[in-house]
Amino acid sequence: MTKRQNIVFWILYPLITLTILALVLFYFDLANGPLVLFILELVALAIVFVFRLILREKRFRIRCIPSFSFLALSILFTSLAKPIVERKRGVNVSNPVYTDVLSLKNGDIKGIYSKDQKVEVYTGVPYAQAPIGDLRWKEPQDVLNWDGVKDCSYFGPRAMQSNSSPIMSTLIDMYSSKGWYPDYHMDPVQDMSEDCLYLNIWKPHTEENHLPILFYIHGGSLTSGTTGYDDYNGEEIARHGVIFINVAYRLGVFGFFANEELKQESSNHTTGNYGLLDQIKALEWVNQNAEYFHGDKNNITIAGESAGSSCVSALCTSPLAKGLFKRAIGESSSLAIKNPPHTYRKLEDAYTYDKKIMEEFHCSSIAELRKIKAQDLAKTSLAPQQVTLDGYVLEKQPYEVYQEKENNEEILLNGFNVKEADAFVVPKFLFNPTNKNNIEERLASYFNKDIASKLVKLYEKEIEKDAFTIFNEIISIYWFMNPHHVWSNIALDAGVKVYSYQFTKENHFHSNYHAGELIYAYGNVKHSPYTYRYDESDRQLSEKMVSYWANFAKNGDPNGEGLPTWNLYSKEKNNLIEFGNEVKEIQDPYLKTYPIIQEFMDSQNN
Repeated sequence: MTKRQNIVFWILYPLITLTILALVLFYFDLANGPLVLFILELVALAIVFVFRLILREKRFRIRCIPSFSFLALSILFTSLAKPIVERKRGVNVSNPVYTDVLSLKNGDIKGIYSKDQKVEVYTGVPYAQAPIGDLRWKEPQDVLNWDGVKDCSYFGPRAMQSNSSPIMSTLIDMYSSKGWYPDYHMDPVQDMSEDCLYLNIWKPHTEENHLPILFYIHGGSLTSGTTGYDDYNGEEIARHGVIFINVAYRLGVFGFFANEELKQESSNHTTGNYGLLDQIKALEWVNQNAEYFHGDKNNITIAGESAGSSCVSALCTSPLAKGLFKRAIGESSSLAIKNPPHTYRKLEDAYTYDKKIMEEFHCSSIAELRKIKAQDLAKTSLAPQQVTLDGYVLEKQPYEVYQEKENNEEILLNGFNVKEADAFVVPKFLFNPTNKNNIEERLASYFNKDIASKLVKLYEKEIEKDAFTIFNEIISIYWFMNPHHVWSNIALDAGVKVYSYQFTKENHFHSNYHAGELIYAYGNVKHSPYTYRYDESDRQLSEKMVSYWANFAKNGDPNGEGLPTWNLYSKEKNNLIEFGNEVKEIQDPYLKTYPIIQEFMDSQNN
């Protein structure tokens, strides 16, 4: 090599190599694994660099061999970069300590202790028969007795669902946290199966009886989600003297598919709500087994977030759930409004939409559709995301049930976050953000021209300053805040005591977006391995919120010693408690917008 070529080599070659390496490592972080590929990429870089030095005096073609080899290996490694799939243990410990045998109605189980052995954790406990084969799209059947001691130290599989892109998930995380924080934890993905009807129990390690029970329903648009998500791990709730149970249920096409043939096949003439029926079956199981794990079947609180909260509002108004629980917590979604803006449909609409699924798989009968592999069905782009007014699980629209004072809960705790809709609308308009020139047109696509005009007039000054934020706020009010506002008011009219909140805390991750409150309310901020996301103020707020939630589960009143007073909601005050840098009472900040949104809601077809 000439002197000039040597200079070019020592400048360009390391620069190009490091650029390729940076891109590959960035992709590995986006794709979430596995870690071995990250290590192999570094090893390959070292080996290739050594060989490139050895061959630097050879002919150009020979010198290029290491570079092209590195490029080929990088392409290979990136093509393999995806999370590994494995079972997830109930407690993340290398040497688990097993509990004593726990006898349940249908058989014996054993779980594992938390690291400090103050909480007993039983995961993957079956509450119904596997909904496979002929039981696909049928009401859940009672779980069969089993012999021996069932090992309940691992979570059951996730319900069948289309796996979300880890790359997109990481990009959304980057948007949420306004930065890139590479961690290379390469978290594995929980295994998945149509055999998914399992629940998990976090129980205080005590012989005390009649402990209160908090029964949690996960979100995920009724098409995704898992009971093994760390943000609502139940260990901290259990440390506060409450048994925490969460439940897996059928999702998407498996859980909410509606079909006339299925309705005729059902002895209850129901279809479209198999996921809700799973939740009710799980509640029945908890009622039947509570005494076995020291729980009080007369002191059960149901809770849920997002689609899980929609399910909570449905269970509050389902005749099948009457008497199965006492109180309810709803976070960031409600069906208790006339013409709910999401997660709800009438039976006729369900039939019309779900016929497309039959057509997609070229099936003319349910018998044929039952033969389709679960993995293939899960890939449908038409997966239902709504519960159905079927006349059995839901005899009436939830709003009507409250009007007639036939709802199931005695006390309600519910609320929302500041930036509920951002995660949904920002990606939609990512390359063409909302501004003051297009906001009215975009609002009209969600409402109508008249409503859009009224909203623009109401927010005229704010739009001039920041149309992007105002658009997201209005959609948040439409989808989330107004349904909760209505829920609080009609529940109050039905004789229910109501506590309402707004979550505003900012941090370096999901902040106050949709689902941002979860890790706080269930006490898992202090367990997060991502220490850069949270500071002491986050940990203190989480301690307060988990105490409120636990107190509410114990006695229907979130207040307790050392906590700022959370007053009951009233129509006169429209008072919420704000969970932010401070915990304090505020007036609902969206009162001026609700009437316009409700005008649109009332104009929709009944």
